[in-house]
Amino acid sequence: MPTRAAEEAPSWGYGGAENPSQWGRLGKDFALCETGRDQSPIDIRNAVDADPIPLEFTYAPTAVEVVNNGHTIQVNYPEGNTVSINGEVFDLLQFHFHTPSEHQIAGRAAAMAVHFVHRNEAGTLAVVGVLMDKGTTHPVIDQIWQNIPEEEKSKAIEEIQINPADLLPAGASYYSYAGSLTTPPCSEEVRWHVLTEPIQVSEEQLDAFEKLYDVNARPIQPTNGRVIKFHDHP
Repeated sequence: MPTRAAEEAPSWGYGGAENPSQWGRLGKDFALCETGRDQSPIDIRNAVDADPIPLEFTYAPTAVEVVNNGHTIQVNYPEGNTVSINGEVFDLLQFHFHTPSEHQIAGRAAAMAVHFVHRNEAGTLAVVGVLMDKGTTHPVIDQIWQNIPEEEKSKAIEEIQINPADLLPAGASYYSYAGSLTTPPCSEEVRWHVLTEPIQVSEEQLDAFEKLYDVNARPIQPTNGRVIKFHDHP
């Protein structure tokens, strides 16, 4: 049953009167969407070379829950999948999709992106973003798309297991910066890691998602002097 707070949360979207330019005015809990200085997504430019700190993924095939939440398709994970970043361990909560990609690299957006949302014991969020270019069919995307429930419903998948590592590119280089959630309430102090190498999805897979959510990407936000770091992993 939804909590009272959830019931009273303002509705928001990507078009009409609830579009991203209005999020900060829809309710006091969304104020950071307008007043925050470290907002996401950003156009990644002028990155500085930094220590090659690896993203150490400990992912495995797992039974999951697919959610069609009215804003995106989200895949929820139980405990057990983690990423370690410079000795800190973050648990994978879920991954979800945006079209086009929310982050840009030197002004270029990808056709789509998947965001892996992690949280550590202190409650800090670390998000790993993977860009998705139009190309060949991705088998994991097929599995997810075949199990999308009706809007605002969820579906537990017991008969197949999805390994989130199968949605990661072969290359491990990435950009990092301090940002925010890209959806309301736009909370800040989110640690962003955007992998430089994209994966591919087919035009048919992209079309299938866009029939549900043709555009669900927040516009680029000002960098406001934030340092963007590049971590090279050949």
